[in-house]
Amino acid sequence: MTDKKFIVAIELGSSKVTGIAGQKNPDGSISVLALVKEDASSFIRKGVVYNIDKTAQCLQNIVQKLESQLKAHIAQVFVGVGGQSIRSVRNSIVKELPEDTIITQQMVAELMDANWALDYPDQKILDVAEQEYRVDSQLQMDPVGIRANRLEGNFLNILERKSFFLNINKCFEVAGINVADMYLAPLALANSVLTEAEKRSGCALVDIGADTTTVTVFSKNVLRHLAVIPLGSNNVTKDIATLQMEESDAEKMKLKYASAFTESSDIDTTLNYSIDADRQIESQKFIEIVEGRMTEIIENVRYQIPSEYNDKLLGGIILTGGGSNMKNIEKAFKVMMGIEKVRTAKFVTMSINSSNDFITSHNGMMNTVLGLLAKGDINCAGRALNQGGSDLFANEEEVVLGRGPRQLHEKASGAIRTIQEEEQAAEEARRQKEEEERLARQKIEEEQERERQAREEERRRRKENSFWSKFKKRLNDFGNDLASDE
Repeated sequence: MTDKKFIVAIELGSSKVTGIAGQKNPDGSISVLALVKEDASSFIRKGVVYNIDKTAQCLQNIVQKLESQLKAHIAQVFVGVGGQSIRSVRNSIVKELPEDTIITQQMVAELMDANWALDYPDQKILDVAEQEYRVDSQLQMDPVGIRANRLEGNFLNILERKSFFLNINKCFEVAGINVADMYLAPLALANSVLTEAEKRSGCALVDIGADTTTVTVFSKNVLRHLAVIPLGSNNVTKDIATLQMEESDAEKMKLKYASAFTESSDIDTTLNYSIDADRQIESQKFIEIVEGRMTEIIENVRYQIPSEYNDKLLGGIILTGGGSNMKNIEKAFKVMMGIEKVRTAKFVTMSINSSNDFITSHNGMMNTVLGLLAKGDINCAGRALNQGGSDLFANEEEVVLGRGPRQLHEKASGAIRTIQEEEQAAEEARRQKEEEERLARQKIEEEQERERQAREEERRRRKENSFWSKFKKRLNDFGNDLASDE
C-alpha cells in the first residue's frame, strides 16, 4: 500500500471528461497532484452519455494517465453528474395529525420518505432539497417540536432520465472503476464559487459551458431551482462558422473578437475582421451573429428563474464556466436581465496549490472539477505502481471503498446514491417490509386467539347460565342436601 493519500474526481462535462487528483492539507487548502482532460464530443453530447463503450474507454484512459502522474494505483473515484436531462420539480406531501400533536423528527422523515417514493415516468430522483415546512398556516424551516394539527413538507426533487443515469453507472462498471460517491456537479460547483451571503440573500449561478448552460437559484441558503439549458458557447462558434469558415477558425475568431454586448454607437460599419490572410468578414455581421445567440442564452436564463425570486436575488447573478470569459458578458446580463449586481467567478473560493496552467489561468473552466475534488472525503489511493510481490491486492483493504447506503430522509448534500446503494437500500426495504408483514400477521393471529378465547369463555358462561345447567345444579344440590339429612 502506498503511503500517499489523495482524492480523485472525474467530471463528465458537456463536451469533455476531466480527471483530477489532489491532497487536502491541514490548513484547509488543496494541492493538485495530477490533471487530465479528454475530448468527449463524439460520445458525450450536452453532458449525456450516448456511447457506453467509448465513454468507458475514455474513463480508463483518464485513470491510467492519472495513475502514471501519481505513481500509484487509483482504488476509487468521485464522480460529478450533470447534463441536459437534469431538472428540478417541486412537490408537496401533507400529513394530517391528531389534535395538538407535537411534531417529531420521525414525522418529518416519513414525509421525506413518501416524497422519495414518488414515481416519475422514465425519470429518477437524484436528490431532494428540503424547502420550508408549512405547520398549520405558518412556514418553518425546522418544524420539530412545534404543536400542530397539519404538517406539509415542500420539496424540490432533482430528476434525470433513468436511461441516462443507468448509462453513467454502466460506463464505470464496464471500465472497472470503483465509484466512491456520485455528486450533482451543479451543486458541487455552487459550493465552490458562491459565498454564504450570496446563497442566503438570494442569487442565481449561471454556468455557461461548451454545450449547456446550467442555472441554479438559491435563497435563504436553500436550493430553489435547477435547470440545464441545451445551449452553450459552442453554439456561438457554430453560428460564426455559417459565415463560410471551418469551426476551428470560427472558434479562434470568437476568442479574439466576440463580445456579448456592443453599444450601437460603438459599431463601425466599415470595419472588417480577418478570417485568414485572404478572407475577411464585416464586423457588423459578426457582432449581430454573436449577440443574437448570446441574447437567446440570456433570455433562456431569465426564463428559468422562478418568478417569485425575480425581485429577491439580492446576491445578484454569478457567472462562471468557459463561456463567461466572453468580452462584456457581465454588461450583457445587466442590460438584458435588468439586474445591476453581476459578477464572474473566475476561480473557486478554496485555496488551491498548483503549477498547472489550466488551474492557474483562473478562467472558470476548472471550477466544477475543483468543486468535486473538494467534496471528496475518502482516500482514493491504491498500491504504488512499482509495488512488487505476487499478491496484487495486498493491503488493498486499507482503502475504504465507498460508504454505506444513505437513508432517503437524510439532509440533501448533492450526493447521489449509486446503483449499488440503490440495490442495498432496496434489499433493506424488502427485509423491513417482510418484518412489518410478519409482525402484522403475528398481531392478527394474537387478536384472533384472543377472540377465540373470548368466544370460549362466553360459550362456557352461557352454558353455565342455561335452564338445564341451573336445573342440574339444583338437582345436585337437592341430592346433596338429602344425603346430608340421612
